[in-house]
Amino acid sequence: MRDGSRSTAAGPSPDAPPRALRLANLDLNLLLSLRALLGERNVTRAAAVLGLSQPAVSAALARLRRHFGDELLTRVGNRYELTPLAVRLVDRVETAVGGIERVFSAAPDFDPAATTREFTLLVSDYATTVFGPPLAAAFARHAPGARLRLSPHRPDDVVGAAERLRGVDGLLLPHGFVDDLPFLDLYEDTWVVLVASGNDRVGETVTLDDLAALPWVTVYHRPTAFTPASQQLRAHGIEPRPQVVVESFLPIPDLVAGTDRVALVQARLAARLRPDDGVRVLPCPFAAAPLVEAMWWHPMYDADPAHRWLRGLVADVGAELPAPVIDRTDGDPQPE
Repeated sequence: MRDGSRSTAAGPSPDAPPRALRLANLDLNLLLSLRALLGERNVTRAAAVLGLSQPAVSAALARLRRHFGDELLTRVGNRYELTPLAVRLVDRVETAVGGIERVFSAAPDFDPAATTREFTLLVSDYATTVFGPPLAAAFARHAPGARLRLSPHRPDDVVGAAERLRGVDGLLLPHGFVDDLPFLDLYEDTWVVLVASGNDRVGETVTLDDLAALPWVTVYHRPTAFTPASQQLRAHGIEPRPQVVVESFLPIPDLVAGTDRVALVQARLAARLRPDDGVRVLPCPFAAAPLVEAMWWHPMYDADPAHRWLRGLVADVGAELPAPVIDRTDGDPQPE
């Protein structure tokens, strides 16, 4: 009885229209206007993105404000900022638009040569650098009219992958972070250690004692976001001492050069370093298990013809990716 009373008090008013009717009365074009307004935070720029007049977008903003009972955009000085509700809506709007696009682009058959569909993958800067160019080249060859969107993933995308993947085509991420979702292994990578060229605290090889004593550059210093190699290092009783924490891998060499810091990076990234970058690339002093990069997706796309084609293309690109090797004579990794 107590639960029933609470449910009645929290429910919609007797005069409120049914939810299905409220949705039927909505103009789905408002969703596109909302996405542009949240992204641009400016009516004029949103109008340019949408190809509409400024008065039309102003009218859409007024309707959205009435619907949500919230200003969404508030003026602060000479600019607009998102309200707390608008901030919460950003990811939901992207997911909703992605879902709608997939609904209306669905077809019984799929012709990559004729499609103009956009495919969205959530990726790290590492995956964008290593896997993005060959994947984009494959798209250009097989689906020249399609658009490939490589969007940076965030820790929340990984934690909430099952829900986030409803609105995108896939997530490129190594094993060890996501479970209970379909996946396709793409390629392997190994881990190497970066030290500054002038770091005289490290000899020709780096030792476990060096890794324990020296300060680190680490990525995603959170309990759920350590790299697999960092997790394995802890199994050896070594807790990295982060002096600098970054949200991506690409800045790491610059943050190591000219310092006594160390870092673990993927060999495929280290292979791109030049002799004048000011760092040495050394083998790991422990048996770090290889990184296995995979594509993860929501099972709702298992039978979708376009998604099947995408998975096949991604698998082919991964299979053709050359493995990096390290030239032990100078410590610089070179592509095979």
